[in-house]
Amino acid sequence: MHGGLSPRLSSWSQMDALRRPLDPEEHPLAMDLLWSDPDQYTQGWARNNRGVSYVFGPDVVKKFCREMDLDLIVRAHQVVQDGYEFFANRRLVTIFSAPKYCGEFDNNAAVMIVLDNLVRECSFEVLKAMDNPPKVRARNTLQRRSKKVRKRRSRSSRKDV
Repeated sequence: MHGGLSPRLSSWSQMDALRRPLDPEEHPLAMDLLWSDPDQYTQGWARNNRGVSYVFGPDVVKKFCREMDLDLIVRAHQVVQDGYEFFANRRLVTIFSAPKYCGEFDNNAAVMIVLDNLVRECSFEVLKAMDNPPKVRARNTLQRRSKKVRKRRSRSSRKDV
């Protein structure tokens, strides 16, 4: 999932019932799945300081995993220093794949590698940000290409005359 859990979620069929595309603001369950966050200092559920959805404690994760027959919940959505971070006795993991997020954080990124048998066996590859990343100039490249095309077209139209 992107964000986390929801106090409204009690069965997989509820997630199946969310027909896409959808406007999350019209579906409280979707908002929670997108924006809720784990919080080690919370027991149960509390309002999220983002102003949207909830934070949930380790007790919620353990109960959800037990009731939904899950070994591990994998989510994203929050910057974590090492690219991945476990929560609730390794029942939930946050993975973040953007190093030096927005140029404002000094975080690593990570990808999760899941083995074929999917039996709680996974590993992580941590990716550090490049010291001098290449600058992407797709817009300028497109502008240069369109100028070249216009020049070629004008040359070929002159030849036709």
